[in-house]
Amino acid sequence: MRHAKRHIAPLAALLLASCATTAPRETPQDRFWQALSSHCGNAYAGSLASEDARDADWAGKRMVAHWAECSEDRVAIAFHVETDMETAVEQPVWNRSRTWIVTRETISNAAQTTTTRLTLKHDHRHEDGEPDAVTFYGGTTELGRGSARGQDFPVDDESIALFRREGLDASLTNVWRIEVDPASEDDAIFAYQLTRANDPSRLFRVEFDATTPVAAPPAAWGW
Repeated sequence: MRHAKRHIAPLAALLLASCATTAPRETPQDRFWQALSSHCGNAYAGSLASEDARDADWAGKRMVAHWAECSEDRVAIAFHVETDMETAVEQPVWNRSRTWIVTRETISNAAQTTTTRLTLKHDHRHEDGEPDAVTFYGGTTELGRGSARGQDFPVDDESIALFRREGLDASLTNVWRIEVDPASEDDAIFAYQLTRANDPSRLFRVEFDATTPVAAPPAAWGW
């Protein structure tokens, strides 16, 4: 029995070491996902933060980002933008056509290590809920890139084909970016940004105060 115990102890140590080497390694995308998911169910007020003249119509408009749906591998954030005032009833009119959908995919390689890839898609709808002609475009993160706070989503091939078909050549080099702090942090922000690889002057950025939730808005169109 004593001899058996001497053999069991080294075997147990070997098994523990093996488990330690194959355990999933937390990546920047994993930590980003945790921060993004920490806001599930919340809505935050925001505004235009960039000053590109091409976005002058967005200046001064109230905005709300609402974590409308969350699951283990998908977060849907509805983006509501105030437009104009209805003169007759003096009530604000909101554009509820946009929803940002971030999905998570776990990938294993030949070495049995896992990593996380994130995809951003834009769901654009009309007020009657029907999809816009330009919808569900976006991009995917590059493995191992980015940080726990920010991730870039370069335009994917599917979206390039859509933009070409719709004559949107200016969008062929789009790079979208999402930045987010965990909900528990002081001065937490959430930001959505668009730049273009072939146009260094292009910058569209909206920022939201992610420390103080506001009342959830009505559902985005089609949701």
